[in-house]
Amino acid sequence: MKSVLAFYKFLEIPDLEDLRADLLDQGAFLDLKGTILIAHEGINSTLVGNKKNLEKFSVWLTDRFGCFPFKWSSAESSNEVFFRFKVKIKPEIVTMGVNELDMRSVGRHVLIDEWNELLEDPNVIVVDARNEYETDIGGFPGSITPRTKSFRDFPAWADKELNAKENSRIAMFCTGGIRCEKASAYLINRGFKDVCQLEGGVLKYLENAEEENNRWSGECFVFDQRVSVNARLEQGCYYQCFACRHPLSESDLSSEFYEEGVSCHFCIDSKSLERKDQFRQRQKQIQLANERGHQHIGITKN
Repeated sequence: MKSVLAFYKFLEIPDLEDLRADLLDQGAFLDLKGTILIAHEGINSTLVGNKKNLEKFSVWLTDRFGCFPFKWSSAESSNEVFFRFKVKIKPEIVTMGVNELDMRSVGRHVLIDEWNELLEDPNVIVVDARNEYETDIGGFPGSITPRTKSFRDFPAWADKELNAKENSRIAMFCTGGIRCEKASAYLINRGFKDVCQLEGGVLKYLENAEEENNRWSGECFVFDQRVSVNARLEQGCYYQCFACRHPLSESDLSSEFYEEGVSCHFCIDSKSLERKDQFRQRQKQIQLANERGHQHIGITKN
C-alpha cells in the first residue's frame, strides 16, 4: 500500500552535498518518489512510496536529525502523485526572501482543541498564510486571506495590514506548517508578542480531527499531482491549470477561456501569446506521449 509523507524541519545543515548524496541513496534504496528540498536552514519534503519503506525512511531521518512533524495521507489517486525522486539544494526550504530572519523565535504551536477555540475568539486575528490560488478552494471560517501571489509577498502584506500594538493576538495556519514557521518568526521579529500557529498545518489537522470537531471547510490544495485533498485526506475533485497553477472545478473546465495545458479564466489575460504558444507545444508533446502509451513527466491532473 502506498502513502504520502510530508515533513519539514528547521535546523542547521553545514554540508549540503553530503546530505544530498545520503538522501539520494536512501530514496533509491527504498524506491521513493517526490522532492526533498535542503538548505543550510533545514529540510522540506513530500514523498510517496510503499508505507513500510516510508516508515523506514522516517526512522532513518529521525535517528539523524531528531523528531519531525510527519504528516501522512493516502496515495490513492487517479494519476501518479510524483514521477521521480529528486533532492534539490536551495537557498531557503520555503522562499520568503527575508535576509537574516531569526528562526529561534517562532509562534507557539497549538493543537486541534485550542485551535478551534481560537477560531471562535473575536479578539484573535486568524491569518491564512497560503497563497491566493490555494485559499480559493477551502479554509477556516473567519480567517483573513492576504491574497498573496507568492510567499515572498507576505512580509509586505503583514507590514501594511497588521500592527503589533493594535493586533495583539495572531493565529496562523498554512498547508503543512512550514510557512507559518517563517511567517510567525517574521511577525515576532517585528514586535508581535502573542503569535501562535496550527501544529502541522491543515494536513495534520485533517489527519487528527474528529468529524464533529472539524472546522475546515472545502478542500486543501497540495503541491503534487493530486492537486487537492478532501477532509479525509483523499484526492479531491479539483484539476489544475498548468499556466497559473490555480485549481479548477468541473465547471471551470467548461469555461470558454479554458484550453487544456494553456490557460483558464483565471489567467487568460495574464499570459502573452508567445507563452501560450509554448504551452500549446508542451501540451502537444503530452498528447503524443499518451498516444505512445508513455507518461509525460510534469503532466498535471487533467
